Amino acid sequence: MTPRTILLAPIDPVHDVGLKMIRRGLKEAGHNTILLPPDLPPEEIIQEIINKRADTVLLSRTLGYGVAEILARFVDLADALGVRERVKLGIGGMAIRPELAAELGFDAGFGPGTTVEEALAFVEDREYVPEQGKRDKQKRDLTASYTYAYGNSVIAELLGQITGGILAWVQNKTSPGVLRARAREELWDVRRWRGYGKMTEFLKEYPGLCGEMTRNFYLKGIMHPKTRRFTREEVAALENYVSKTKERMTVPGLQHSLKKPMVFNQYGTGCPFMDTGHIKVSEAWGADGVIHFDPSWGARTEGFMDGFLTHQEDGTVITPANLNRIKQSLEPGTLWQIRAHRGLNTPETAVLAGKFQADFTKINICYGALGAGTDPARMTVDGVAAIKYAAKYGLPFDIVTNEELCGVPAHKAFAGMLISCALGLRLGGKPVLQPLFCYSPEVMVEGWMKDNYVDFNVAKVLALRRIIDAPLWPGAPIGFLTHTEDRIQSSASTAYHASLAAMLGVDAVTIASSDEAYSGGPISAPSKVDTLRAVGEGFRFFGNMKLEPSPQALEWSWQIEEDIAKVLRQVSERGDFVGALYDGILGSREDGAYPGRNGKDTVMNV
Repeated sequence: MTPRTILLAPIDPVHDVGLKMIRRGLKEAGHNTILLPPDLPPEEIIQEIINKRADTVLLSRTLGYGVAEILARFVDLADALGVRERVKLGIGGMAIRPELAAELGFDAGFGPGTTVEEALAFVEDREYVPEQGKRDKQKRDLTASYTYAYGNSVIAELLGQITGGILAWVQNKTSPGVLRARAREELWDVRRWRGYGKMTEFLKEYPGLCGEMTRNFYLKGIMHPKTRRFTREEVAALENYVSKTKERMTVPGLQHSLKKPMVFNQYGTGCPFMDTGHIKVSEAWGADGVIHFDPSWGARTEGFMDGFLTHQEDGTVITPANLNRIKQSLEPGTLWQIRAHRGLNTPETAVLAGKFQADFTKINICYGALGAGTDPARMTVDGVAAIKYAAKYGLPFDIVTNEELCGVPAHKAFAGMLISCALGLRLGGKPVLQPLFCYSPEVMVEGWMKDNYVDFNVAKVLALRRIIDAPLWPGAPIGFLTHTEDRIQSSASTAYHASLAAMLGVDAVTIASSDEAYSGGPISAPSKVDTLRAVGEGFRFFGNMKLEPSPQALEWSWQIEEDIAKVLRQVSERGDFVGALYDGILGSREDGAYPGRNGKDTVMNV
């Protein structure tokens, strides 16, 4: 390519930084560049164009006042002096938009966010193609670099005793949820289902293992009162939307120079069509993964319906058809989690997550039993079965500690999380620890966050890192109970917590839309953008900075570790994990945790 001569001139009193950056790129590409000083009048700039025999002129205008008049006068002078017909003119700056540039007679206009590559393409008379690497975000295994070696031998020994007892207890037990999961695993073939093949054996067995509502769906065609099927017209519209959106989709990253944390965003509006829109917005603004959020009644219902269904309240119903549509809408590099952690369909959800090739699931026996309403005995039997299926399908599973939001102290929640983690390791799984970054009832009562939201969250991470070499994924979502109805405050708070997580080197974070806790209805896509942009700005601002823990954070971390060991010792001495859940050792009524009742007396001996 023949080198061009490019003259760069700021039509501003002082602002020429953007032109200097573009000049560097042009020089590196082999072009000759001339940068004029700021605040020259148009006549002098045009005279320099003539004297230097420039091929292309790049002007910049940052200040907005009088921009149209000044630039129009420049083009008129260039025309009058015979320059315009042989020189390409480009204009850029904060006050410029392509439409304005074209109206004023320029060949191109470059507004805020213009890249050097875009200006270079203009100079070289070629089409600008956005960076293709943005379309090639690669999935990463956040468990890959961890050994799962214990750093606290006392805790390791106690976990061995407790998990051995759990596995012995569940050995001869089953439940309707486990039986449904086995039917889904053995009799339901996803490829045959996608090809509209008959599932005769499955449909013969499955309804009899379901509760009344789901059984009525299969045998009588009666829908849940707040659900309906999509119409053919709606399905066609969704397919058209997904196809067109994928054609123009780019998938940027939020991390700037960071390698982690990955950022996950929840969806669960109730409507898979709306979910798909929110997912595409999340992908387009940098989210690395999305999490399926199902309705609370789904955790209390035995069995899953089928069909492409929409639900009029928050939480998107889990059905094979809904999961299939959402899977098809995802970009290749987007990670996908289907959470299975808390209800009567836990093991079957893990099977569906595996069959639809999700990347993660979510399982925590203690939270499901103490904070989500499922009977401890049922949750234990189902939780172990779910972990086995997660291991079979190679699905990492995070272990959320949302019982903290009920009032359970962090050390008790962490003891329960570590039990589920140890079970996962014994069963060949890949567990991920999920401490809450939140303003929990415990710290409210104790006043531990009066000064800052940093120290106690840092203490949690330090304690867990000393105990076991395992991935950390704070959630769910980060900053919970620090958010207000103000979208700016909510987004900023999430960004601060995400930046703290990055400085601590955690592997992933789950974020909420800025209106999620207060929407009173469907969550809006702009609120997702608010939060994702804020998180990206936080990562850019702090970069690879690390945080030095304060003396207070260190003190609290040792106390958390010591208290975890005390709780685990109590569970071990109790000799009965399910009994320990009922007794409140891992979260009591005084703390705010209550053993669940859903599925009570449904565990069966085999």
